[in-house]
Amino acid sequence: MEETSTSPEPTAASTNATSNPVTQPSPEELERKMRVRVILFAILILVLLGLLIFGVIMLVKAGPETAALVRDIFIIFMALVFLLLSASLVILIIQLATLINLLQNEIKPILESTHETVNTLKGTTTFLSNNLVEPVIKLNESLAGLKRFFDLIRPGRS
Repeated sequence: MEETSTSPEPTAASTNATSNPVTQPSPEELERKMRVRVILFAILILVLLGLLIFGVIMLVKAGPETAALVRDIFIIFMALVFLLLSASLVILIIQLATLINLLQNEIKPILESTHETVNTLKGTTTFLSNNLVEPVIKLNESLAGLKRFFDLIRPGRS
């Protein structure tokens, strides 16, 4: 006869659960990484600045025809940047109008409904306090007084 094993075989999920958990980097490692990023960014800025200075020097040495050509290309580039910024500004204004519409027509009614609910809850707690809790407290006071009274008049107890 064949015997079947009742022990479960490890699955991919169970082996992944027992693997090393993700550890958070120490503050020293984070500080080192941030320092490296700052240094790389500074090097990039210096290289770009060096290329800009080199380009200006080469442009001065090149002559008037080349300078006029570079000037024309720069003017075209600035016009394209202006068009891009204008389109971005129009998109930003449209998004702002959409956000204002959302706040006025969807968020404001939700806030008003929440305010009404809170006021209803305040009324409910006041009602329960006046009509349920206070009578129970007064009944407990009366029963405690009666118990104390019977304790005092009962012989053998003081």
